[in-house]
Amino acid sequence: MEKRKRLIHLQHCRGIGWKGIAKIVAEDDALKRIYDEPLSYFIEVCGFNKKNAEIFYRDLHSIAIDKIMEDYHKENITMITIFDKAYPKRMKAIYDPPWVLYTKGHNALLHKNKILSVVGTRRPTDAGLRAMRKVIDPLIQTGWTIVSGMAVGVDGAAHQCALQASTIAVLGSGLLKPYPRLHLSLFNRIIESHLAISEYPPNTPPNRWQFPERNRIISGLSLGTLVIEAREKSGSLITADQALEQGREVFALPGNILNENTIGTHRLIQQGAKLVTSAEDILMELDRSTAIESF
Repeated sequence: MEKRKRLIHLQHCRGIGWKGIAKIVAEDDALKRIYDEPLSYFIEVCGFNKKNAEIFYRDLHSIAIDKIMEDYHKENITMITIFDKAYPKRMKAIYDPPWVLYTKGHNALLHKNKILSVVGTRRPTDAGLRAMRKVIDPLIQTGWTIVSGMAVGVDGAAHQCALQASTIAVLGSGLLKPYPRLHLSLFNRIIESHLAISEYPPNTPPNRWQFPERNRIISGLSLGTLVIEAREKSGSLITADQALEQGREVFALPGNILNENTIGTHRLIQQGAKLVTSAEDILMELDRSTAIESF
């Protein structure tokens, strides 16, 4: 219990990120010494620069983590650390798994086998959305959970389709600061009957850099990632790249070559992503993956 609480405490400190925590854990796996070590330890042994070390050290010895965790419990927010048995195995297998997952809703969804992530542009065409529904509706009806980022556009539409079954929203902000506000009602439906998660402490506001960072969680929870419409440079392609690095399947929906939203998806297909026009195209690949994982 103390080990996981100390990890949550570290994650609330400023001046430290994923790599900083990794350095501390590498030196002290049980996190027994973090409150006893002097400032110089974090500079000389853990490699923090002086400015960040001072900010971190001040927070480490001033933040009342017990009170913070108590407040989260009152908000029905669960904290799952990488040390916990409840941490999703598929997520633990990626290169840089989140140290802590903050969740609200039904945590059992994290351990479902049949999970597909669906991502795409914030400005989809009607044809793109119709094609998405044609592909994912049969999957949803046969028990697949849809993961996405709750953004405007394809993400929100994918969640809406999956509300009839199960869906997971991965936020780029804290759970108490859901973004975008336009999707607040969708967020409330998700936490009531499905699941919302974030690696950021619940009171963290949205920041631009957090959204590409959280994409590795969207792909990391899933057996595969389906890209609906994506421009040549987009967050959806970042998610696809993360999926490839994690050894997961990547699927792309073809579209009109005159539509700028299809440039990215067509590029993915050229690079080896599986072109899909139906649910069966995905199932041929992912049923094989689920069989391998079960074995």
